[in-house]
Amino acid sequence: MANHLAMAAILDPGDEVLIEHPAYGPILDVAQYLHANVRRFSRNSEDGWAVNPGEIFRCITPRTRLIVITNLHNPTSVLTPDSVLREVGDIARSVGALVLVDEVYLDAVYERTPRTSFRLGPEFVVTSSLTKVYGVSGLRCGWILAHPDLAWKMRRLNDLYSATPVYPGQLLAVAVFKHLNLLREKARRIVNADRNMLRNFLVRQSALSAVWTDWGTTSFVQLRDGNSDDFLERLRTKFDTSVVPGRFFEMPDHFRIGMGANTEMFTEGLNRISQALGDH
Repeated sequence: MANHLAMAAILDPGDEVLIEHPAYGPILDVAQYLHANVRRFSRNSEDGWAVNPGEIFRCITPRTRLIVITNLHNPTSVLTPDSVLREVGDIARSVGALVLVDEVYLDAVYERTPRTSFRLGPEFVVTSSLTKVYGVSGLRCGWILAHPDLAWKMRRLNDLYSATPVYPGQLLAVAVFKHLNLLREKARRIVNADRNMLRNFLVRQSALSAVWTDWGTTSFVQLRDGNSDDFLERLRTKFDTSVVPGRFFEMPDHFRIGMGANTEMFTEGLNRISQALGDH
């Protein structure tokens, strides 16, 4: 919803928006719903899925009004450093565009956590929420960092969508903000255990490959041979286990594994993926 509000306040129908590939599906859906002219810039596994400012410069045009990046990247969990974001901001400023950075996974960088990119310059608009790193998605509590005139447009739009928020939910969200570090540390212990398990699992699986990252709650895994959709359907129906199909990110030979919910369950899930690979 935050991404929807931000894009709706920034874009008019026909405006050009430049979005990373692979991308989190609903970001594309929002841009298309708003009748924006969607262009793409590539993030490649050969480069560790990193943002390449040169690729953005190659793809941007004088008609570009918005560049969209997720940091950490969804689905790969790759971190984009401030130095690269500053370059992207410079490119955006050269054509009068803004940079929308979805930072919902950024606080899963548990050591030397970067500050929000909003502070890097007036070109930056940032969205985030309590749903991922803090594990309270049911509260539907999120936020947007934007300069006052743009923030006001977003607030007025939000009045149309949710004029009367659920008051108990607001009270619970305030309580969560008072204990963010406790929730984050609890999640960190689970994610770290899952991450170690996943690393050992991927080392043993010659049928799979992934760009390894030190942070984040997701890993984007490639099935080296065969049809990923067929494999995932077998995983779901025969082994009662689900991952996120890569087609949701326009990468049908990949799938996304999520970490951080329950280590015992995560361990069993990896065992079942291993069994399904044996069948495959």
